[in-house]
Amino acid sequence: MKHRIHRANLATLLLTASILAPAPLIVAQSQSTVAPTKIVYHKNKYSPEDDVKLGRQAAAQAERQLPLLRDREVNDYLETLGQRLVAAIPEEFQHPEFRYYFRAVEDRQINAFALPGGPMYVNTGTILAARSEGELAGVMAHELSHVALRHGTAQATKAQKYSILALMAGVTGAVVGGPGLGQLAESPFGLYLLKYSREYETEADLLGARIMSRAGYDPRDLANMFRIIEAQGGGGGGFLSDHPSPKDRYARINQEAQSLKVTNPITDNTEFHRIQEGLRGYRYSTSNQRGGNRYPSQGGNYPSTAPGGRVESPSSQYRSYSEFGVVRLSVPTNWQEQRDQSSVWFGPAAGSGSMNGNSVYTHGVSVGTYQARNRSLQQATDEFIRTNQSGRTKRGVDQLDEPQ
Repeated sequence: MKHRIHRANLATLLLTASILAPAPLIVAQSQSTVAPTKIVYHKNKYSPEDDVKLGRQAAAQAERQLPLLRDREVNDYLETLGQRLVAAIPEEFQHPEFRYYFRAVEDRQINAFALPGGPMYVNTGTILAARSEGELAGVMAHELSHVALRHGTAQATKAQKYSILALMAGVTGAVVGGPGLGQLAESPFGLYLLKYSREYETEADLLGARIMSRAGYDPRDLANMFRIIEAQGGGGGGFLSDHPSPKDRYARINQEAQSLKVTNPITDNTEFHRIQEGLRGYRYSTSNQRGGNRYPSQGGNYPSTAPGGRVESPSSQYRSYSEFGVVRLSVPTNWQEQRDQSSVWFGPAAGSGSMNGNSVYTHGVSVGTYQARNRSLQQATDEFIRTNQSGRTKRGVDQLDEPQ
């Protein structure tokens, strides 16, 4: 029998879609390099069609806030590269229902994220930082793996009623009018399933390496991208900040590469470098125009750092938090807590500040309640969204029936 949650107090979790869920299980192989590491799915009560539905709704909301790059040539290039990687996904992780597409975002941060069902967004900063098409393909293959492994709805299954209420809440940002992608991908913490992040990031690395080799790219290019990000001061947002450490990921990917054979190697970087040169000519123009409207006191620019300066990496130790009778969280011990009448925010000291009298959050997780007049979850959700049209955040909340 299908089950719906009806509550007067609706909790809204602020989290990002960059990396959403606990990963499938890694089945250990012998030390032989004959076969790559085997990955199997975790239990998932939801259908691939549910992934598509969530991803489509989240993408529509995200694209209203992201500074998308309106350049057909760049987007066509990403689409061609992305579809080449999609075609290389191993058969056991192919989902005919998914609709993969790829968009560029004007943002100097090195980052990318993908939503359930297929939408992917790649920062121009990622394209410019890569030294070859293979390194760019590595970032995209990693994010593609999160989609193929269905991390989002795997987490919903594990989290049960909490994720049904707010699986995609806050997918479009936790910062006032900010450029979007960096903030979307820099807050992977907050759900009580945080402890799985090391596992699912490792699996995305491993499957990403496998996809690369099948598409004609050297899997070690993905490992090299971690070093590039690290060398640039760790400005890789969620892509770099997630567990395990860049050093461990570099070593693990190179180890996995020994078991992978690159078929029909792609060595021509002519088109890649041409796209790079084009981006250097006018990058961030649209973002700066939007920034002028939103941050006049910043000279028309988005804040280049978090409100309080460089953001401290999350602690590997966690403390539990439970409130509202609805949600439980595990947050890093070095994250601070800030409260108001109806919500609580956890995050690093440098991840919050104020601008023009408004609170600004760039990193962390926010949990709150809303007193709804409707007992219907869908009607209450619609009511909540309407009342927050002028608020400091935009949230996309989705409703799913609990599978039998």
